[in-house]
Amino acid sequence: MITEQVSIKHSGRDLYAREKVLNSAIIAADISSGCEEYLQIFDAFYADQVEVSDGTERGAVFGRERIRALLLKFLVPIHILAEIGGLSVKIRESPILGDTADETNSAWSVDLIGVSGRTCQICWSTLRRWADSRVVYERHYDHQQTGGPLTFDDLRLSLSRASVGDQRPS
Repeated sequence: MITEQVSIKHSGRDLYAREKVLNSAIIAADISSGCEEYLQIFDAFYADQVEVSDGTERGAVFGRERIRALLLKFLVPIHILAEIGGLSVKIRESPILGDTADETNSAWSVDLIGVSGRTCQICWSTLRRWADSRVVYERHYDHQQTGGPLTFDDLRLSLSRASVGDQRPS
């Protein structure tokens, strides 16, 4: 019995250490440099048969390749806006204590800050289930947004005459 309790406590520490490494990697990645770092993190920490959900049945996506495609669809526009438009992205995470073995919970927030100084903050919580040091299930819930969407005026996206050609009639 004591050996079993020690084993559970040890595996729990490993689980929380792995969660901390995953979350730290996500926070440290630089979206303005590209999406590759996020894809490497995903490949390193998520199981091949992972399920990701927004909490609704229709929102569940199965398998690393399908989720990878959705991740790219989400990250590429943010990368372009950060690299070309001057968008600043700040990510924060706070652990949420849970009491279920092989599960971790955390609260996330992302600040999207335009060159104008205007900010849109998106917050949500994440529940992860782990098996063999890989995430096998991830659910995002409690989504909130503060501030409206950023507009063209909030970014550094201007077209020059040279980029669109001379628009004068011949």
